[in-house]
Amino acid sequence: QVQLVESGGGLVQPGGSLRLSCAASVNIGSLNTMGWYRQAPGRQRELVAHMTRDGATNYADSVKGRFTASRDIAKKTVYLQMNSLNLEDTGVYSCNGVDVFGRTFWGQGTQVTVSS
Repeated sequence: QVQLVESGGGLVQPGGSLRLSCAASVNIGSLNTMGWYRQAPGRQRELVAHMTRDGATNYADSVKGRFTASRDIAKKTVYLQMNSLNLEDTGVYSCNGVDVFGRTFWGQGTQVTVSS
């Protein structure tokens, strides 16, 4: 089993920044992929950022240029730096990981609220 624990969410004004963290119970370099997803009220969960085992990342069009995913393998943690936040970025942000057997693991999520 892989346990993932997100942190760093909160209330921020439009234009502000937050950095989310996702701490894993295993070596994140052993996971095939890791991703950040978000779910806004009344909407389906959507992929925000995706990172492969070799560290390559890609992003949803809506966050390109504003969000940056990174990782610290020694700390078994992935991050999501979110800048220039807007109202549409509000939602529950969750981290996931897929292992070499194709099993998917999820964290419990962290709430991000962008409001003036």
